[in-house]
Amino acid sequence: MSEPNNRPDGRADDELRPMTFQRDFTEMAAGSCLVSFGRTRVLCTASLGDGVPPWLRNTGRGWVTAEYSMLPGSSPERIRRRTSGRDQEIQRLIARSLRAVVDLEAMPEMELTVDCDVLQADGGTRTASICGGYVALHDAFTRMVAAGDLKASPILDDLAAISVGIVDGSPRLDLPYVEDSVAEVDFNVVMTGSGDFVEVQGTAEGKAFTRGQLDALVDLAAGGISTIVAAQRALLAEPPAARG
Repeated sequence: MSEPNNRPDGRADDELRPMTFQRDFTEMAAGSCLVSFGRTRVLCTASLGDGVPPWLRNTGRGWVTAEYSMLPGSSPERIRRRTSGRDQEIQRLIARSLRAVVDLEAMPEMELTVDCDVLQADGGTRTASICGGYVALHDAFTRMVAAGDLKASPILDDLAAISVGIVDGSPRLDLPYVEDSVAEVDFNVVMTGSGDFVEVQGTAEGKAFTRGQLDALVDLAAGGISTIVAAQRALLAEPPAARG
């Protein structure tokens, strides 16, 4: 880990914010997780639906989708209860990411929806949603196997995501809002536990970035994701509590 520098919270450039996964934060959904990265907190729940979308009926394949929203009090300025274009883009990212590590043919004619509700936003809400959504989905599948609804879990690999960016000329990991809002380059990276890439979203907010900076950001993200995956694995090594 590099030496602490002038980041607002005193972290090193390659250091994650304090991170927690609180599984079964709610008890009605098949799986739930309250995930925190610093002051960002997202409640993720995984629920079994009534059936697959019409275009998947009689195909023998299941489906995993997601919904994302920021609750009214999640930001200093009240967020209206509506689905914005930004919300739709983020929930598509979450759903694509989760499906990348699920064998849809191993969950025939079943649909699970992962709802990600941002309780408090301080940067990295979409990447936190992917990390917590994976835990909630994993627990949901584990319970379905225990109940005899599935022969085996359709999960193929671990999944995590993190933000990286260039702030004041330096590549930094896990940006809070105060850094994200002034970043010269902003990336969101999604990877599997095996180290494969699911999605890389990167934008130069002003001046274009170099190939060397791109490589540095991807390497920084990979290191952070490795730490997140280790925390997820430690949590999921024990099955979720049985439901009455």
